[in-house]
Amino acid sequence: MKVMIAYPPIPSDKGVPLISQNRQFQWFNSPTFIYPVVPAYAATLLQERGHPSVWADGVAESMTPDSFKELVDREAPDMIAIEAKTPVIRPYWKWASELKRLRPQMKVVLMGDHVTAFPDEAFEHCDVDYCLAGGDFDWALLNLCNHLEKGEPLEGGVHWRDKNTNTLMNSGAFKLEHDLNENPFIDRDLTKWELYAYLNGNFKYTPGTYQMAGRDCWWGKCTFCSWTTTFNNFRSVTPERHLAEVEQLVKRYGVREIFDDTGTLPAGLWLKKFTEGLVSTGLSKKVVYGCNMKPGVLKQDQWDRMGKANFRFVLFGVESANQATTDRLLKGGKVEDIPNTMRMCKKAGMEPHVTCMVGYPWESYDEAKNTIDLCKGLFDEGAIDTLQATIVMPYPGTPLYKEAKEQGWLLTEDYDRYDMREPVMKLREDVKYEDILELTQGIYKSFLTPRFILRKILSIRSLDDIRFFFMAGMRVIGHLTDFSKKQPVRETTNNMKI
Repeated sequence: MKVMIAYPPIPSDKGVPLISQNRQFQWFNSPTFIYPVVPAYAATLLQERGHPSVWADGVAESMTPDSFKELVDREAPDMIAIEAKTPVIRPYWKWASELKRLRPQMKVVLMGDHVTAFPDEAFEHCDVDYCLAGGDFDWALLNLCNHLEKGEPLEGGVHWRDKNTNTLMNSGAFKLEHDLNENPFIDRDLTKWELYAYLNGNFKYTPGTYQMAGRDCWWGKCTFCSWTTTFNNFRSVTPERHLAEVEQLVKRYGVREIFDDTGTLPAGLWLKKFTEGLVSTGLSKKVVYGCNMKPGVLKQDQWDRMGKANFRFVLFGVESANQATTDRLLKGGKVEDIPNTMRMCKKAGMEPHVTCMVGYPWESYDEAKNTIDLCKGLFDEGAIDTLQATIVMPYPGTPLYKEAKEQGWLLTEDYDRYDMREPVMKLREDVKYEDILELTQGIYKSFLTPRFILRKILSIRSLDDIRFFFMAGMRVIGHLTDFSKKQPVRETTNNMKI
């Protein structure tokens, strides 16, 4: 079967949809494109196993709906598989029906975390043929193709409608048991990796690309996270395999920076072997590395080992500066350990990045402001370099969504509005809607301290530094627009014409 892995375009005044970001979703006024690793594995695996694959990211390629439909018609795939997230599920329902109308014999497949949470929902709203639950889209698509072409038994997690009885059917619960080491290295040419190699705020040195050592997070408890709680069986490749892929990325593709988007990079012996391997092979002199990491996990000697291996960008999910909130989110660890973790990371020569959220139903205005004060203090001290601020979202399938439903917190179940630009949960009486937008902007403005700006100017050593700081400034301006009171937060993508 010929399979198209696709992200159909979604024109919107909100900006560019960040659909391929694993654990959350945002519209960005400043375009950012994140390499979708698991769908890229899917395209590669299918191609290797005899199912020709076509990569069609209508978002990253700035396609119009008409040009995307022309591409589908020209390529004439037997199947089109679309990863969908909660804030764009409704326009993708529209796309599913439109694609089915254009090519009635083509199988239309939806997959992703929202589909995993509500696998039968799409059949009520569109003409989709199959929905795939679970995080192993790659192996699930291969199994489905082999089932349709060769009669191979279906694995769990496949949902469809029986056309004779109009009954919803499924193949049982999905199981995340595939050995990730058996996946081929991603075919970066097939999946047009350069689309994502430059317009990405994580990369100081370009071209850059993504890896994933594991699926998805060895902690796997944070109640708001749409991947770590929905796809909750952590597995990883061996450090030796991961090193071999790094070598390929450097030698074959000329990659200068890699970000590993595993929910939290494996620590302990895995990290020790990987960092030592980067140094012993000389790869640490050819490429810089980045990853997600939990505060409070590593000690100074481990950070020093990462620094020696040329790690640069390390992303920490801080989320809140209030211990009661982090406990409620099952984040683990102590807020008081956050500054020391940032200092250790910085001392080892890396550039820490923190993610923060506001809009928790239980936080007061002063408690939310604590998060801004923490970030501003870390910036002023020089302990962090960049940050990301959003409004907390109760994505379907997460424990936070279940809690919000049980507590009556949800203000709306209009999925279009679950895009981190406005609160969709009730706030405390002392917190207003406008306060949340101001607080989010306040987190981005927290870096505007004279000491931090002077420190960055004095740290410039190359054209890469100048380009990176310029792009970072443009992104900050874009994010301030993202959370402006004048933004079209209530515009619905459901009225999109395709």
